[in-house]
Amino acid sequence: MPSLRPAFDTNAAITFAYTTKMTRLLTAIVCFAASASLLAEDELALRLQPALETITPDGLLAHIKVLASNEFEGRSPGTKGEELSVKYIADQFKKIELKPGNPDGTYTQEVPLAGIKSEPRMSFTIADKTMDLKYPDDFVASSARLQPEIKIDKANVVFVGYGVVAPEYGWNDYKDVDVRGKTLLMLIGDPPVPDPKDPAKLNDKIFKGKAMTYYGRWTYKYEIAAQKGAAAAIIIHETEPAAYPWQVVRSSWGKENFELDNPNKNMDAISARSWITVEVAKKLFADCGQDFDALKKSAIAKEFRPLTLNAKANIEIKQQIRSFKSHNVIGKLEGNDPKLRDEYIIYTAHWDHLGRHPELQGDQIFNGAIDNASGVAAVIQLASKTLNPPPKRSVLFMATTAEEAGLLGAKFYVEHPLYPLEKTLADINIDSMNVWGKARDIEDLSLGFSTIDDLLAAAAKRQGRSAIPDSRPDKGKIYRADNFEFSKAGLPSLYAGKGEHLLSRGQNGPLRSDEYDSTDYHQVTDEVRPDWDLSGAVQDVQLLFEVGYEVANSDKFPEWKVESEFKAKRDAMLKK
Repeated sequence: MPSLRPAFDTNAAITFAYTTKMTRLLTAIVCFAASASLLAEDELALRLQPALETITPDGLLAHIKVLASNEFEGRSPGTKGEELSVKYIADQFKKIELKPGNPDGTYTQEVPLAGIKSEPRMSFTIADKTMDLKYPDDFVASSARLQPEIKIDKANVVFVGYGVVAPEYGWNDYKDVDVRGKTLLMLIGDPPVPDPKDPAKLNDKIFKGKAMTYYGRWTYKYEIAAQKGAAAAIIIHETEPAAYPWQVVRSSWGKENFELDNPNKNMDAISARSWITVEVAKKLFADCGQDFDALKKSAIAKEFRPLTLNAKANIEIKQQIRSFKSHNVIGKLEGNDPKLRDEYIIYTAHWDHLGRHPELQGDQIFNGAIDNASGVAAVIQLASKTLNPPPKRSVLFMATTAEEAGLLGAKFYVEHPLYPLEKTLADINIDSMNVWGKARDIEDLSLGFSTIDDLLAAAAKRQGRSAIPDSRPDKGKIYRADNFEFSKAGLPSLYAGKGEHLLSRGQNGPLRSDEYDSTDYHQVTDEVRPDWDLSGAVQDVQLLFEVGYEVANSDKFPEWKVESEFKAKRDAMLKK
């Protein structure tokens, strides 16, 4: 009778013993690595804690109250508001013992600006009738050209759809039509191309679907019109695709505007740039025998061709121009590593806002408390000297001018950098903080663009929070703040927003930031409020501190993600 006991398999026994041993070894390694990781995180927390504790609600609020006070008159460039703002920020940098950020030994970088006060008139001639427009109820118009008068007389009017030329999408709204010397009418935003599988959705393979690309921004539309040789470009305003109501257009354009005072006096810019309300546009099209809604629908197809309307445009802009020196304010925390201190990261926030509008009844001052006294306050609090030792690389803290006029201070810096861009690792931009309490997440408007986003996500996780993408990608915020100028130059950039889910509003509560955008953004009501809770802002600033510290001490430079539109510029820069 054969034995019921199984035969002993020597090879199996050896394999089992080896596997068990390796399992235990791997378990030990994993446990050790986890312990080491926790130890590293604990060590990092201990090292950063003294600096993080200097970031407080009271500290932020104190700076905001000064910068957003009526005394600073809305912080418009080239005014008393600039003088007070620049002095205050520079004094704060000196107080915390930052070194002068300009190699010339000062805390400022001069930015040549021109202030332009415009008196525009606009009308359309249709057959034997004239359609006069009322400024600023029906239209706004200005010019970047630094000349006293702009005049466009009886120019042909051409509707160019969304005015986009995007070779990567096989898109050209101009086709082979010659628009030189003509006045262009165009729609705001990206062409909202329907998904062929589900017409109720947008095709995310063309213009990123719901998310706005740079092709949707008004700045791009004026730029491409200039490249095509047009005389004027008129954007048709609609609140949803523009991401702001007409009142924002009025307040932003119906004041003294600013341009860089370039040697060529900006003669390469389009002669006249304008916005009109959608109501005016519909009447104009109807008077020309066209249906606005039908033409708008036709413009979301690649086959769209420009349409010359039976109308002539008449635009006259009288301009009062004053040239002056505005200022970026810059402080420097010098790095601790002799080999790396000549490499840099930059924290940026714009100090300017919309100034004072004497023509208004009642409150005339656009205090800009959230936008962006809060961001400047954050940069000042970030510039802590309590970190011992300092980071390996140097850190620049910069408050830029004329962001509200088109990111001009940031644009001037990247065109005339005080420190080589190829030795600058990143820009971390702060524009408008959450002032409504703690949140369960932080909005990363640049999420998915670069490896800096991964650092923010990790820091947020350590704080028990999460990093979330842009809550309103259709607004194109990533293209509307100073980080965009650094990104265009190739510099990896991080831009954290205020669209966070507040703990006080529950899991699916409405975004408080949306309420701000609809009622207070670029309005005189953007003021310090007694019900503010800056505990959430403190959390966000602490996260940005950690991210900057890690970049400044990293063994490698941050990188753009492969699909980023800015990667090629950076790669070319670092190959030189």
